[in-house]
Amino acid sequence: MDTRFSPHNTHRESPAAFDERDPHLRQLRQQPLVFHSYLLEKLPAIPGIYTLGGGRQVGKTTLVKQWMANLLRLGVAPEQIAYLTGELIDDHHTMVRLIGETLGEMPDKAICFLIMDEVTYIREWDKGIKYLADAGMLESIVLFLTGSDLGIIREARMRFPGRRGASSIVDFHFYPLSFFETVHLKKRFRQDELEKLMDIRTEAPPPLIAKLHQEFEQYLIHGGFLTAINDLEKYGLIRRATFSVYSDWIRGDVLKRGKHEHYLREILEAIVKRYGTQITWNALSQDLSIDHPKTVSDYVDLLVAMDAVFIQYALVEDKLVAAPKKARKLIFTDPFIFHAVRAWLSPTDDPYSQQVTTLLTDSEWASRLTEASLVAHYRQYYPTFYIKAEGEVDLAYISKNRFWPVEVKWTRQLRPKDLKQISKYRNALILTKSSGFGRIKDIHTQPLPLFLLRVGAKERPDISMT
Repeated sequence: MDTRFSPHNTHRESPAAFDERDPHLRQLRQQPLVFHSYLLEKLPAIPGIYTLGGGRQVGKTTLVKQWMANLLRLGVAPEQIAYLTGELIDDHHTMVRLIGETLGEMPDKAICFLIMDEVTYIREWDKGIKYLADAGMLESIVLFLTGSDLGIIREARMRFPGRRGASSIVDFHFYPLSFFETVHLKKRFRQDELEKLMDIRTEAPPPLIAKLHQEFEQYLIHGGFLTAINDLEKYGLIRRATFSVYSDWIRGDVLKRGKHEHYLREILEAIVKRYGTQITWNALSQDLSIDHPKTVSDYVDLLVAMDAVFIQYALVEDKLVAAPKKARKLIFTDPFIFHAVRAWLSPTDDPYSQQVTTLLTDSEWASRLTEASLVAHYRQYYPTFYIKAEGEVDLAYISKNRFWPVEVKWTRQLRPKDLKQISKYRNALILTKSSGFGRIKDIHTQPLPLFLLRVGAKERPDISMT
């Protein structure tokens, strides 16, 4: 194996010491909170070509290192596992040569695991993978490709039909931690308290819901990014360097694609300024120095591919599809990305105390971030939209061939016009800042943090809340 990759393949020298010697696992052991993703139980063991997409710094590399450690514990021989990173490979010719050399060192008659991390850094990587598959070099290989560009999943579906293998799941998306996963990770609740919160047959005690609200307020600060979560756990604040890590990722990846930093800055400023409101490319371009709406669209598409932003479209209610001509909303995939971007746009010595905590004391901004967080959670499980008719509804998700409208009311006062649209639907739900269940104009209401917790538990039955 090329010696440049040796630091990531220490299991070949000493499998028992892999957890201590690997740079990512060693750093993980030093954190107060260590996360084990549910994906670890779903990663493949059948030969094929698999992909894992997700934003930078979300923990993809740590995940595959944890997977390697699990494989070793399950008895897979060290020589059957190899890790390469695309950050050190220029083009598909070099990649094919390196993979060929690596496969040549692996056992012939055993299923082997080859991880190609950040494959999208490699020019024309897909041509190289197609060549290897067509040459029959991957017949007994679990080839696991990761990338911080969600285009990796799209390209794999387009370029490798019939070459993916027999597994029912071949593409994985790694999101930041959900609120449910964060509560599970922090372990602030006793088991009996969690059982009371999760029991849908009874209303949870208001003191426990109040405690859950406090956890949600923390979630609006650190989001689902483990570095920020561990900063708050260790230091009681989020370090300036942590904000920079995430904003530098966005800037760096945009610049690598030949885009301009000043255009990126203008577009991100516009997203923050109009956060949670409806926008069109034409309206955005008129407020910016960018001449053409297509340029705005191209930059947004890039942010979407990086999993930094997603587009929330309006719903065509009778067809359950997006309304292409209506305005859309641009939402960051996690609250912490919002804070990191804002810290870059308006630098301060202490973004945590001077920007983040002060912003959340503003009820309007707290409401915007709460709504965005709800939508970001639901998009992991369902097609999501918003409704714009006589009034607006924050979220409409599609399940069981119908849409389910959900409105967020994060202020103490509700005005009749706020409920004008949501009140038209018999299956509507309002999520509130209160500590109890209730009804408003015959519409059921629930405490938003409790609702998010239970949704996460429903979608993640593999986690035991112990």
